[in-house]
Amino acid sequence: MTSTAFPTKEKHTGRGPGRHGRKARRGLAWRMWRRCLRSGTFRTLGPFVPVVALWWLLDVLEVFPESFFVGPPTVVDRFGELMEKGILPGYLSDSLTRLGYGVGFGLLIGLPLGFAVAMSPLVRRAFWPILLFFQAVADIAWLPIVIVWFGFSLTTVTFVLVYTIVFPLMLSVVAGVEQVPRELVRAARSLGAGRLRVFLEVIVPGALPSVAGGIRTGLGYGWRALVAAEIIVGTSGVGFMMFDARRVGDVSQVFLGMAVLGALWYALDALILAPFERATVERWGMVRAMEADG
Repeated sequence: MTSTAFPTKEKHTGRGPGRHGRKARRGLAWRMWRRCLRSGTFRTLGPFVPVVALWWLLDVLEVFPESFFVGPPTVVDRFGELMEKGILPGYLSDSLTRLGYGVGFGLLIGLPLGFAVAMSPLVRRAFWPILLFFQAVADIAWLPIVIVWFGFSLTTVTFVLVYTIVFPLMLSVVAGVEQVPRELVRAARSLGAGRLRVFLEVIVPGALPSVAGGIRTGLGYGWRALVAAEIIVGTSGVGFMMFDARRVGDVSQVFLGMAVLGALWYALDALILAPFERATVERWGMVRAMEADG
């Protein structure tokens, strides 16, 4: 009887360490996963791993003809070739220069006009219908007439960029000013602050979170408008490179252009625009918190 009970005990104790081992492995995997989630590099590059893997798999399986679809190795080879020849750096420089001009003029025009519309009831009644009208007209719709005015020049691309950036920025400024609690304005005036001081120390800080979001959104629209304008009227730039590659049937260069555009905008947004918006909200978002507490 003792000999028959002994194997039963061995069998029972054999299952115990197995369960504990599986739990330990699951716990270790979970800790490693949480550690990866805390890594900035993993959060940045991790979501692209399955996309690139699927892209690579479609190329390996030859789902599409090579004349229509190329994989990551071909695009990487093309990238190295264009970098070595200096073609891609030149095109990138031209695109970023145009973006800089468009953003600069867009901010210089959109911010003052936005605050003017938001602060003055008379200006708002006069310009609000016009603002909504032109906000609804696509930037590309201007290209035919702008080409007639300025030809295939930097001015044409800059005009389209400025037009694309100005109106979302103005709407964001108006929305930001409307979010400033009226109690803060009345409190500042009751303490003797003049109109200029109220504007600089209450209105502008209270509107900054919305303005920062408007700048980020406007630049995103401007980036897409830049590529479209370069495809249609450009003689250089990444958009022109993609269109020129399409004419000669170089699909790898088209894929490269899309990858470069996406990576460049992602880096610009992650390194500059998103931190700027986050810092602005953290610094001046207290206005919204005060409004919620009230």
